Amino acid sequence: METTSILVRDLAALGRVTEDASFESVLRGLTEAIAHGVTGCAGGTAELWMEERVLLAASHSELTALIDRERDLREGPSREALSTGRQVVVADVMRDPRWPRYAATAVRHGVRSVLVLPIQVEGAIVIVGLYGVRPGVFTAGDSLMALLREQVTVALANIWEYDDVLTGAAQMQEALAGRSVIDQAKGIIMSQSGCSAEEAFAELRRVSQHHQVKVADLAKLLVTEHQQKHGGAKP
Repeated sequence: METTSILVRDLAALGRVTEDASFESVLRGLTEAIAHGVTGCAGGTAELWMEERVLLAASHSELTALIDRERDLREGPSREALSTGRQVVVADVMRDPRWPRYAATAVRHGVRSVLVLPIQVEGAIVIVGLYGVRPGVFTAGDSLMALLREQVTVALANIWEYDDVLTGAAQMQEALAGRSVIDQAKGIIMSQSGCSAEEAFAELRRVSQHHQVKVADLAKLLVTEHQQKHGGAKP
């Protein structure tokens, strides 16, 4: 199994923090990088586990469904890598006897071979999955794991530092000006979906990234639309 200069370039780009950078954007970029840059890899997944919370990104919707099914079954290569902290290689899911129910789902989604790499970072673990449509395309990925560990650690550390700066600025602004428009937008999302404040903010960031607008601008738009629909009432 070979890596390419494209993979090295794309992984290095994950560490560049921009205004719209987030854990989700790092995971999404990671899956796209391995799907395009690892020989034989047709798609990728990345799960970030932090304090029993998990974020998932996948290069293809079929792989999202496969990971969801794996969680429901509580068996499969990703679960094995998460519990043991060791990489898992499945040369051919149709001939591997370890997880028959997982194998049936994988084949339905066109997956024949799997390599799962657990990347330990400070306070979290990233489970990276590589998927092939042909059997036998993956071998032990020690060099790939070393490359991923280095770049993913840098990227996540930069996001954590960036979030700390944003949190400090937001707290200062709230102390001086009271509840911000972002908090109002979060309140609207929470009331409509029943989610937590953290999940509401994550949704704001996701939509802002998708439409390439600033979170604050999106929040203002949401609050304005809410007030227009409710006669100027605050959320």
